[in-house]
Amino acid sequence: MPAPLTRRRFLRSAAAASAAFTGLARLSTASAAADPAPWSRYGALVPDPNGVMALPEGFVYRVIATRGMRLDDGLRLPGLADGAACFAVPGDRERVVLVVNHEVGPDLGDAGPFGGDLAGLARVPHDRVYDPGRGLRPSGGGCSSIVYRPATGEVEKRFMSLLGTERNCAGGPTPWGSWLSCEETVARADDVRERDHGYVFEVPATPDIGAADPVPLVGLGRMNHEACAVDPRTGIVYLTEDRQDGALYRFIPDAPGRLARGGRLQALVVRDRLAHDTRNWLVPVTGEEATASQGTAVHTAIDAGDRSPHPTPKNTPLAVAWVDMENVSSPADDLRHQAWAKGAARFARGEGMWWSRDGCYFAATTGGLNRKGQLWRYKPSEAEGTADEARHPGHLELFLEPNDHELVENADNLTVAPWGDLVVSEDAGRRNELVGVTPEGRVYRLAENTGSRSEFAGSCFSPDGSTLFTNIQGDGLTLAITGPW
Repeated sequence: MPAPLTRRRFLRSAAAASAAFTGLARLSTASAAADPAPWSRYGALVPDPNGVMALPEGFVYRVIATRGMRLDDGLRLPGLADGAACFAVPGDRERVVLVVNHEVGPDLGDAGPFGGDLAGLARVPHDRVYDPGRGLRPSGGGCSSIVYRPATGEVEKRFMSLLGTERNCAGGPTPWGSWLSCEETVARADDVRERDHGYVFEVPATPDIGAADPVPLVGLGRMNHEACAVDPRTGIVYLTEDRQDGALYRFIPDAPGRLARGGRLQALVVRDRLAHDTRNWLVPVTGEEATASQGTAVHTAIDAGDRSPHPTPKNTPLAVAWVDMENVSSPADDLRHQAWAKGAARFARGEGMWWSRDGCYFAATTGGLNRKGQLWRYKPSEAEGTADEARHPGHLELFLEPNDHELVENADNLTVAPWGDLVVSEDAGRRNELVGVTPEGRVYRLAENTGSRSEFAGSCFSPDGSTLFTNIQGDGLTLAITGPW
């Protein structure tokens, strides 16, 4: 394992350091407002002599996993590491378990855990692989787990903890110590696949080697899942959908903490703005999206309400309601269409989501005036999920819409730091950074990928707050960052 890497001092040019975003006028009736200028919580980023990742002075990283490495269960570590969460080991203060998604499809050569010759498939009990792909092309996504000692930087073991799923993008930790892993696909059984995909799976965060029982949580819907967050007070699960016109959902379980027992799936509606378009785009949608989002069924269902294209102002709480979804298995991939027909709001690529002390934060990666992304906050009702919610609704709020790629560009995965700031992973297709955002909306840089154009993904903190884990997806790296947090 490489030793921690040091940094040399580096200052950005005075022009770059003094650049401040002055804001852009919002749409039509919305008032003009300026987003906050970038500032520095930890100082300027220092170049990395190894060409991997620039960090502020005093911070170091360790590479703790690399794509293709042999794991302790005899399998291979898949590529495309994405969403992740870190868990304490009950009764053990020294070790943590990092559970990591892998956004891989049907196993193509060395991309998946079974190896190019699929010899690894024989090492795993058949019932522990959700989709064996008829033994020819098993689905190569899933989750890996890393047992790690933050105090020493030691990796104790690595193994696969979910097998046979596809495009496991993000997900979310549960208060009862498991990881909800979301498939970002709606692929159906075909000549390659044995089973339908597009589900959420629950993975215990255990230090014991072995793959989870791959049970799809069908009640949470079949869709292009991205991320989810669980309210520890109610056990309600909130879910994003990675579509340019996706909805925002919640799942009210029949038995909190026992998601496989079923429950109600619902979509968010902005009160008094039926079928509200939160995206704040200036240019009308075209093509397939326009056909889908402007269909006759949708317009007919909401003609009695207000469906004008109101822009969403920043920092303005909007009261919401929730509508029940039927046919949540959605064989035609029309769950969001059902939601619109009932007046649900639509979001531009709902992606990362994380629970915080003041509610649920989530990203809309291509929302906003310039399609540079939005950060949203949902504050649940004190009566969330009960009949009294109609009198005391929850509220949706546009927390940040930077419209400036120098601040945040195309926010994807996100987490909440122990001190309350958001840590946002960019997916901009160029220079990608980890960006911090304070509760007041101030933006600062935490890290920059200097080795490639790959996105960061799966950023999350150890339970003691000492270590920030992150993945550089395209490079196949998982890293642990320490420093004066």
